[in-house]
Amino acid sequence: MRDITNTPIKEKMKLTEQVIKSFRAAKTFRENTMRINSLDFSVQGDTLISSSDDESIFIYDCQSGTPKKSLNSKKYGVDLIHYTHASNTAIHSSTKVDDSIRYLSLHDNKYIRYYTGHEKKVVTLCMSPVDDKFLSGSLDQTIRLWDLRHSVCLGVMHLPGFPVANFDPEGLIFAAGINSDTIKLYDLRSFDKGPFSNFKIEKEARDMNIEWTGLKFSPDGKYILISTSGSMIKLVDAFNGNVLHTFTGHSNIKNIPLEASFTPDSQFVLSGSSDGKIHIWSVEKGNKVAATNSEHTETTQSIQPNPKPMMMASACHQMVFWLPHMEE
Repeated sequence: MRDITNTPIKEKMKLTEQVIKSFRAAKTFRENTMRINSLDFSVQGDTLISSSDDESIFIYDCQSGTPKKSLNSKKYGVDLIHYTHASNTAIHSSTKVDDSIRYLSLHDNKYIRYYTGHEKKVVTLCMSPVDDKFLSGSLDQTIRLWDLRHSVCLGVMHLPGFPVANFDPEGLIFAAGINSDTIKLYDLRSFDKGPFSNFKIEKEARDMNIEWTGLKFSPDGKYILISTSGSMIKLVDAFNGNVLHTFTGHSNIKNIPLEASFTPDSQFVLSGSSDGKIHIWSVEKGNKVAATNSEHTETTQSIQPNPKPMMMASACHQMVFWLPHMEE
């Protein structure tokens, strides 16, 4: 296992198929005693924050490859952690006491504000890429739009099924997945008037028993990625709703939400798997590019690329940092 502190993180290298195939585990962290349930890079990519079922929060320095700080949320639990636009604050959902979303100061581990309204577990949480708005979705079958500065939500949408939603890269619209078969697009300036576009995603026979568990726009805004509770991921055209590719070949034995992510250049899709591997597909061609071995001994449930330096992070109960390993 290479020491990330002696390996410069590549910022200028172009991400080609050859480069992404070369990614290797550079460092493994074993700070957590239970599953890491979410992770998020800072906007500049210099730090990574994670939350775990053991009710801990860890912040990692991405340049030195070391844990930078640890916090605990023993009273409320912690899940779905995300940086806000300031790297010293974060929001997260609760796993105990109630289903509130909490706005946390990472500097002194004190809560700035609570956001109440959801009556069941929050399973979707995402920040706007441009301002202080954020979206949440709950098993109470609602999606709520919030502003960090106010504890009362800006709007509520009642939707059937597992709620998935996310902002587009410009922060002008958001997409909501309805009943695992429809995508609705809303203009943030007039979301109360209803969606301005609806895409019905035709189901195949193999889709019938799976739910959508995540939704992300590509960084270039052209595509929507739909994660599911099964062993498939769908790539949808963000402008007309056509299914462009269905990515398969990874496993999801427990039918749990597996995070899938785009690379920053929108060329590749990454996903974890029950086999602990990282599976990578080409957005353009739809074919699998690689299935990388790792030190994950359990299901790799979370994976994200760094938005700036060329690295990525994945997690089961261990955190793994990945770097390209091109021969000089």
